[in-house]
Amino acid sequence: MSGTAEKLSVTVEALREQIRRLQAAPRKYLAALRTGVEAFDALLPGGGLPLGQVVELWGEAASGRTSLALRAVAAAHREGRLCAYVDGPGELYPPAAVAAGVDPSRLLIVRPKTAEQLAWSAVQLVRSGAFACVVLDLTRGPAGQGTGGVRLSPAEGKRLMDAATRGGSLLLLLTAPEAPGDGMMRLRTEARGDSGLTVEVVRSRQGGIGSRTLMPWSALYPELADSEAPWGTELLPAESVTVPELVREERPEREGHRGILGQRPGRDAPMPSLRASLDSGAALH
Repeated sequence: MSGTAEKLSVTVEALREQIRRLQAAPRKYLAALRTGVEAFDALLPGGGLPLGQVVELWGEAASGRTSLALRAVAAAHREGRLCAYVDGPGELYPPAAVAAGVDPSRLLIVRPKTAEQLAWSAVQLVRSGAFACVVLDLTRGPAGQGTGGVRLSPAEGKRLMDAATRGGSLLLLLTAPEAPGDGMMRLRTEARGDSGLTVEVVRSRQGGIGSRTLMPWSALYPELADSEAPWGTELLPAESVTVPELVREERPEREGHRGILGQRPGRDAPMPSLRASLDSGAALH
C-alpha cells in the first residue's frame, strides 16, 4: 500500500470512528435550545425552544422579539453551531447582535431583494440541516415592501414546517401583529416600559397555552440595571451594508416543463457528468 493510500485509509477510518461516537452520544440536549434566560426557558413546555419546529415571535416593534431571537442564536453559538438570519427589513444591527452574544463568524446573514424570496431563502437554509437556528424576519419586506409585515401563504407556511422537521433546525419567525405567521408555537411579546417585556404562549401543540412571564430587560441585557430599558429616545441608525448578488449562468430557454413560473431552484447550473467528476478526482491524485 502506497503512502498516500495508507494516509487516506487512516483518515477514512478516523471519520468513521467520529461518526460512530456521534451516533452513540446521548441526544437529549438536541431536543431544545435553551437561551439562558431562565424565565423565558421555563415558560416553554420543553424547557427551551424546540429544534425541528417553527416558533413564531409575534409582537409590535421594540417588543423584544428580535432580542429573544438573538439570544437563541447566541445560545447555539455557545454550542459551537452555525446559524442563519434572513433579514427581511435589512435592519439587523451587527454591534447589537454581538452585544447579545452572537458570534459573527458563525452567523450567515441573508438579505433577499424581494418579499417573495424571503420564505424560499429560509426553506433552503432550514432544509440543509447545516444551521441549528434560522431566523426569518417578516416584520417588513425588503426596501419597504410589505411595510405592515410580510404575510406567508398557507403553502409557504407548510413548506417551512416541513423543512424544519426534515432538517432538524429551529426556525424562528419574527412577525408583526397585523401579519401573523403559521408557526407550530406562537409567542406574543409585549414591551412593558422600563419594567421589561412579557412573553405569552398563545399557540402550542405541547400545551402551556395562556402561560405568561414578565422578564426585566436586564435578563436579556445583563449590563443594564433592573429599571433601565435597552434603548433611549432614538435607536442607533443601521449601517448600510451591500450584499453581493450571486452571478447566475445565462442559459438558453428549454422546451418542456420547467417548474413553477419557469424556475427550478437549485438546478440552474448544469450538472457535471460522471466522467468529468471521475477525471477531476483522478487529477487530484
